[in-house]
Amino acid sequence: MSTPVTVRIAEDPADREACFAIRKEVFVAEQGVPQDIEYDVYDAVAVHVLAVREDGEPLGTGRLLFGEAAAAKTGGDASVGSLGRLAVAGAARGLGIGVALVRAIEEAARAHGLSAVDLHAQSHALGFYERLGYEAYGPEFLDAGIPHRSMRRVL
Repeated sequence: MSTPVTVRIAEDPADREACFAIRKEVFVAEQGVPQDIEYDVYDAVAVHVLAVREDGEPLGTGRLLFGEAAAAKTGGDASVGSLGRLAVAGAARGLGIGVALVRAIEEAARAHGLSAVDLHAQSHALGFYERLGYEAYGPEFLDAGIPHRSMRRVL
């Protein structure tokens, strides 16, 4: 990463709003995901991570679901968390921020005693996650009209 970036758990309301703003930019504005499905009940219980530039500019976000919140996405296995809503602002792509976010989410998963992390990757991003140790399983499916595959990494 050539730009000094900090990745942290988003604990206060301002951090959460920064996470939601990045998701709105990437998923709603860029990818056309309807806003009413981008934000969900899981946002209230998820662990959100936020990447910020040294001047405080938000650059990326992602979230971890665990326990009951993750069960529907992980086949009901309580030892598996669900990584989702990974988004990097357009101007910050290619700087390693996505990798840093994924690793921070994996650290949060370990802190919650999880043994693996599942995710639903947009099909065009499979290679990114494969380079981070995730393995695809199951058929391709549509989510918000975008092709996805399920992936898992054992921690």
